[in-house]
Amino acid sequence: MKYNMKNIKKYLPYLLIISLFISTLCLWFFVFKHRDSNYLKVVFLDVGQGDSIYIEAPNGRQLLIDGGPDAKVLSSLAKVMPFADRSIDMIVATHPDQDHIGGFPLLMDTYKVGSIIENGSVSDSKAYLSLEDKINKRKVHKIIAKRGMHIIIDEKRNIYFDILYPDRDIKNFDTNDASIVGKLTYGENSFMFTGDATTYTENLIEWNEKDSTLYADVLKLGHHGSRTSSSELWLEKVSPKVAIISVDKGNKYGHPHKEIIDRLLNLHIPFLSTADKGNIMFESDGNKLIY
Repeated sequence: MKYNMKNIKKYLPYLLIISLFISTLCLWFFVFKHRDSNYLKVVFLDVGQGDSIYIEAPNGRQLLIDGGPDAKVLSSLAKVMPFADRSIDMIVATHPDQDHIGGFPLLMDTYKVGSIIENGSVSDSKAYLSLEDKINKRKVHKIIAKRGMHIIIDEKRNIYFDILYPDRDIKNFDTNDASIVGKLTYGENSFMFTGDATTYTENLIEWNEKDSTLYADVLKLGHHGSRTSSSELWLEKVSPKVAIISVDKGNKYGHPHKEIIDRLLNLHIPFLSTADKGNIMFESDGNKLIY
């Protein structure tokens, strides 16, 4: 078959316009493909020895709890966020330890962040000072977490995040004792996020809250499965269908500790680890939990 080069050149601008239109259409499809569904997405990101949890509501609003120790959070996020999305509505820094906030300054260089929730602790660590510098330079709205805060993520579907702790001034607390603890709820499904909360923190929350408030389908174990967290009473009150351990394989701390694994087994609580599974994704329509 012979082609007339003059005709090809004649129609070339139109072909380019059509190609550009199709590419743009595909781009927006990938960006918004999940945003008209009824599913809440919660992903426990594999960031090595640290914590980071990505939450995306059906309306497209996003929340990131902790940012891991370093840049690994960016590659893990890229696997779960909508294509070409470069903004996150809110981030939560449960406490100012490197393995929870180390990735946030890098995140702010890549994504536009609307607001940040902090626990009110201060630190002279490089990670904390770098984060505060980015917050100021990027003019990110800062909120100090307090028990009773009720953050609506998706008003139409009544998806919300409740702060259970801190319930007091924690500036002089050990950083782990001061971790933000919050519960995400969508209909019949709920998730409990604990940062590095210790048994001391758990006891304070148990004192403040009704048992019905503490129940959650999914529990992120405090402090990467350390023996300093996840008391038997706490596990019984939360009574999760599954526990998540955010941890790096072969880490120098020996996390998760054998005592905690034995405790989970004795209470018949299944558990999943990011060291074994990588990113761990849950989806909920408010009734059914899929993972």
